[in-house]
Amino acid sequence: MRENNEDNWAIDIESGLFIVADGMGGHAAGEVAAEMAVDTVKSVLLTDSDPDETMLATEVDDPDDAMRERLRYAMNQAAVNIRRKSDEDRTLAGMGTTLVVLVVDEGSAHLAHVGDSRAYLFRDERLQRLTRDHTIVQQEVDAGRLTPELARIVPHKNILTKSVGVHGPVDPDTSTRALDPGDLLVLCSDGLTDPLEDREIERICGRTHPEDLAETLVMEALRRGGDDNVTVVIVVVGDEG
Repeated sequence: MRENNEDNWAIDIESGLFIVADGMGGHAAGEVAAEMAVDTVKSVLLTDSDPDETMLATEVDDPDDAMRERLRYAMNQAAVNIRRKSDEDRTLAGMGTTLVVLVVDEGSAHLAHVGDSRAYLFRDERLQRLTRDHTIVQQEVDAGRLTPELARIVPHKNILTKSVGVHGPVDPDTSTRALDPGDLLVLCSDGLTDPLEDREIERICGRTHPEDLAETLVMEALRRGGDDNVTVVIVVVGDEG
């Protein structure tokens, strides 16, 4: 139903890098922000453009800490680039994007996210949300002033409290968890989670072959009346992680 696709995504199997972004802003600004965010994260993590620089002033000894710092740095580089571009071109003023980044490395999943694009883990027929939305309604739910059921239908449910680019530097949520063979990870924009509840996504994951899962989830979101761009990336962990 939208003229522009403001979602963007990237997959690099060799490096274990997976990204979903959902841009926002007038005209084509959201589309620009999402593309810039994805390109910047790929540049930082997949090339030697910033081989050693992080946002820490001290050395990081733990490999998991180091990876999370790299993710944090990459997201901040994306935020700086987007903000600089919007300052240079006033037609792009106020543009920003959500961003969820997954790096699978030696049996571990390293996650960083800003906004309301999500990551899930499907294991043993159960779906677990790995990210927490940076939205006003999520703050209300956390404070006990709004039920999760009401949070799905209030008019301001998509107003973000954090995004990449609008306010310059960002502080993404980061985490690391061990993966098991057969684990399935879902990265998605809110075009999937607005029309579909977590229990419905869980049900579809349980009955659909992984190779067909991304398309099945997208088509079900559209069938259920979704009027936003829908992006889904599926990652399946093999026997060797």
